[in-house]
Amino acid sequence: MPTAIATDILIVGAGVAGLWLNARLRRLGYSTVLVERASLGGEQTIKSQGIIHGGTKYALHGALTGASEAISDMPRRWREALAGDGELNLDHTRLLSEAHYLWSPGTLAGNLTSFFASKAVRGRVDQVKGEQLPPALQDRAFKGKVYRLAELVVDVPSLLANLAELAGDSLLAGERITPLRDGDTLVGLEVDGRQIRAQRIVLSAGGGSEALLQALGLSQPAMQRRPLHMVMVKGPNLKPLYAHCLGGGPKPRVTVTSHPGADGQWVWYLGGDLAEADGVARTPEAQIAAARKEIAQLLPWVDQTPLRWATLRVERAEPAQSGLVRPDNAFLAEQDHLLVGWPTKLALAPDFSDRVLATLQRDGIRPGAQADLSDLPRPALGVPAWEQLLP
Repeated sequence: MPTAIATDILIVGAGVAGLWLNARLRRLGYSTVLVERASLGGEQTIKSQGIIHGGTKYALHGALTGASEAISDMPRRWREALAGDGELNLDHTRLLSEAHYLWSPGTLAGNLTSFFASKAVRGRVDQVKGEQLPPALQDRAFKGKVYRLAELVVDVPSLLANLAELAGDSLLAGERITPLRDGDTLVGLEVDGRQIRAQRIVLSAGGGSEALLQALGLSQPAMQRRPLHMVMVKGPNLKPLYAHCLGGGPKPRVTVTSHPGADGQWVWYLGGDLAEADGVARTPEAQIAAARKEIAQLLPWVDQTPLRWATLRVERAEPAQSGLVRPDNAFLAEQDHLLVGWPTKLALAPDFSDRVLATLQRDGIRPGAQADLSDLPRPALGVPAWEQLLP
């Protein structure tokens, strides 16, 4: 087992951002080491809903925003990767749904009517009816309207397994991470006593980046945490549903994605406005009661008798923004040999890697080192919360 390693790029944090970047760098010929303290994708990534947004949900107030435009090309890039002919080969990743949907349980508000009629969203949104409806909405009692988005939903556990496969021998499990300096210059990190020197160091550790920056004696870039209180429900009578349910405001009333449990039953994972401000303030019991009420109102034909419920608190780590607003796109900051960033959402992992690669190209950082990565301790894959809380 080597105690000293020389590599081109050292990455800390093996969520979707670090894993995607690692795979792209390796495909371009760079040697890499990707360090993870816990499990691969086991924090934010495994807790995401797997939606590859195209931006439409960020335009529900009636006009396209900076966020919607910044993210608009992501579904195409992910689809190409899932087909095996994109910037990465993700053909071992399970596609849960070819589309995500907007679902209006009643009449549309005026601003939404003008939104759907606008030229800006033509080609992004199409109304569906009858057998084209998601299976969970194919009930005679359903009276709403459904619009198909040019987006998709991926199975996050299989995505992580696919990205881990592309990582080859570059993954390193390590808990104690301290700076490695040559004088005042940061030249690498020491991981559990193993020195790793690199041309550039990338921190993509989500919420963990804050403590890593402190260990390096840095206070910038500042980070914010945006809390969510998600709800999981599992039962033998649930059918797949991938949709934002529209409310009266600019945010979805509830966002539902469906995930296959190990026992073959479907799990509905509920986010949206339900999981935000009021939801964060609720106890788990009160949050489940609120979710039950929403399902009873929106999907009254669903028998709740056999359903099992649990909640999950999530803290989205993002670059600090005024008023805790959601960042428009991926973020990257530089300080000498150190790059620090957040993808801000699952769909923007390719955008994050673009920013790192552009920086390496600008600085003339090219493949050079051939790291000895024999017998490195390897982190385990993250496990979905529903397998732990709703077995």
